[in-house]
Amino acid sequence: MTVRDNGRLGPIEWATAGRPLPGEHASGDQPMAIAIDDDAALFGVFDGLGHGPPAAAAAMRAVEALQRNPGERVEVLVQLCHRVLSGTRGAAMTLARIDFASSTLTWTGVGNVSANLVAKDAIGIHIRSSARLAAGIVGYRIPEIRPAQVVSLRAGDLIVIATDGIDDDHIEHIDFATPATAIAEVMLTKHAKDSDDALVLAARHRGAST
Repeated sequence: MTVRDNGRLGPIEWATAGRPLPGEHASGDQPMAIAIDDDAALFGVFDGLGHGPPAAAAAMRAVEALQRNPGERVEVLVQLCHRVLSGTRGAAMTLARIDFASSTLTWTGVGNVSANLVAKDAIGIHIRSSARLAAGIVGYRIPEIRPAQVVSLRAGDLIVIATDGIDDDHIEHIDFATPATAIAEVMLTKHAKDSDDALVLAARHRGAST
């Protein structure tokens, strides 16, 4: 049971593809894509601990909390999720805020939801930057949140955020000629592990926002 979503926020074309652990009906891996006024967008991926309904409930509680407060700094949003997930399974999470006018990406995470900024040039595909992830469990124990990383974005850049249900080598053979929907779908199809929920979010900077 694959769950897909996609859209466009300013210059960012985004898509998600995910599925629960085979045999389950609810996935603890949940995505988020929210507009912040007309000037920015907030993307997130949440991995509730374990799988099944309790994991899904934890992830969805985080999504709902951030949907009510998307404009706060990403460090503040992690702390907000830590509070609202108290008493749940807890979750790993990574957040990425994109500011359109400055073409900057601000991101941070707790746990093992990987995030990479990938680019293609004449030499090939390479990782321009990776989000710095702190150890911990949101809702149970997190470290002091350091200031989030800020990196520049260029037209054509691709942000890939994936739970640990996706193999580590999922960004090695990206077809940059395809839209975000196809990139996310191929990553899920080729790299999802049979032992866990799996989800990937792909967000592509398309240049002009009009």
